[in-house]
Amino acid sequence: MADESIHKDAPAGNVALGAVVALAGWAVPGLGHLILRKWSKAAFYFLCVGGLACVGLLMRGGVFAPGSEDLFDRLGFFADIGTGAFYFLARMIQTAGPDVAHATGDYGTRMFAAAGMINLLTVLEAYEIGRGRRT
Repeated sequence: MADESIHKDAPAGNVALGAVVALAGWAVPGLGHLILRKWSKAAFYFLCVGGLACVGLLMRGGVFAPGSEDLFDRLGFFADIGTGAFYFLARMIQTAGPDVAHATGDYGTRMFAAAGMINLLTVLEAYEIGRGRRT
């Protein structure tokens, strides 16, 4: 019951701010928190998501393409697109293709997907802060 009263008291005008910071936080990890003036969180999230994505690419992990018929590939695409700008950079940079024949390439695929899922969680947090539901 106490939790519901918190949501009712949240200002309704913050929906637009929540949407803007969520979109910005998806496009560039940490940017949503930067807009909200959460400097340390913004830097930490950018370094974590960016670090995982870069290490995954350096290990020649696979980056899933859109439009696959396989359910696993669709889930992989959803995880990868969560990295925002890093996904589009990865598609341009990774011209040699993934090296999933070796363990490092397989781990790199998982690191890149983990970066996307972590960024989606940070987007959700930025949205909640922007809406006034969290501080």
